[in-house]
Amino acid sequence: MFESVQGLLDEHAAIQAQLSDPAVYADQSLARKLGRRSAQLNGIVEAYNTWRGLSDDLEAAREMAAEDPDFADEVKQIEEKLPAAQEKLRRLLIPRDPDDARNIIIEVKGGEGGEEAALFAADLLRMYTRYAEARGWKTELISANESDLGGYKDAQMAIKGSSNDPAEGVWARLKFEGGVHRVQRVPATESQGRIHTSAAGVLVFPEVDEPEEIEINQNDLKIDVYRSSGPGGQSVNTTDSAVRITHLPTGIVVAMQNEKSQLQNREAAMRVLRARLLAHQQEQLDAESAEHRKSQIRTMDRSERIRTYNFPENRIADHRTGYKAYNLDAVMNGDLEPVIQSAIEMDEQARLDAIGE
Repeated sequence: MFESVQGLLDEHAAIQAQLSDPAVYADQSLARKLGRRSAQLNGIVEAYNTWRGLSDDLEAAREMAAEDPDFADEVKQIEEKLPAAQEKLRRLLIPRDPDDARNIIIEVKGGEGGEEAALFAADLLRMYTRYAEARGWKTELISANESDLGGYKDAQMAIKGSSNDPAEGVWARLKFEGGVHRVQRVPATESQGRIHTSAAGVLVFPEVDEPEEIEINQNDLKIDVYRSSGPGGQSVNTTDSAVRITHLPTGIVVAMQNEKSQLQNREAAMRVLRARLLAHQQEQLDAESAEHRKSQIRTMDRSERIRTYNFPENRIADHRTGYKAYNLDAVMNGDLEPVIQSAIEMDEQARLDAIGE
């Protein structure tokens, strides 16, 4: 597996030379791509140098120990460090999802359960907002269709990261959130204190950096305008400011009504449409790829139930990874990292197993 390292070392050196050239920054898109790739390779280069250094030190220590037994302890110490360094490098060499460094657009939708499902959808969006804040990420609510009790029938939020390192990318950490999230609790609408089960759906899309990344033929778009509506269906605008865009080749539909002007809603809708088209293209590549490059646990079936939130027991359970903990109150307040890490580790292990086959 380590035979591929030299090519990556050469690529890293070439990118560093490019990034040192001020002319590169005249093309911000190119500079951003080079910066991302450099950040990804930095970790590999550091891990390789550590592993190579320990390997060389071990060889030298063994030669000295053959002549002087006092060096035997040094040999033992290096031998204990080497497997961890080797494993770290091996994991870094796992082929990454090409979108890992991207920002995302996350959607939550109230599912089965009426008002309670809408309230839970709002709780999920708040959970992701607080998780993002804890990591120093920025959030932007793009659209929200509120229910009568203040929940969300559906809402879309952009999350922007602060690092070029793919391992720290927003998509790298939140792409596993897509699916059905089930909640068990006493709803605010329940007067008898009975526990109900309802659900909310989550969709996660990598966001497009530059509009030019995704080619959209205007003839492929069907654009409808209508009046915005609020909770209960009442009209909240006297002009046709809401926009619905249908991408005819794929059937993807995006509707926006939060902004006051038709132009702003159209721009927001196009932003979401580009993200959905990027995800659609990647799904097609995944399906066609003989190497099955997609994440092993990031389901393309958005109807899959991935997690249960049991409020009476304060329990969170992920059905894909087997993760379970009794700190649901903390998770809902943004302490989501252990749950996410369980998905990342399972995915990495699946990728390692695939390489070994």
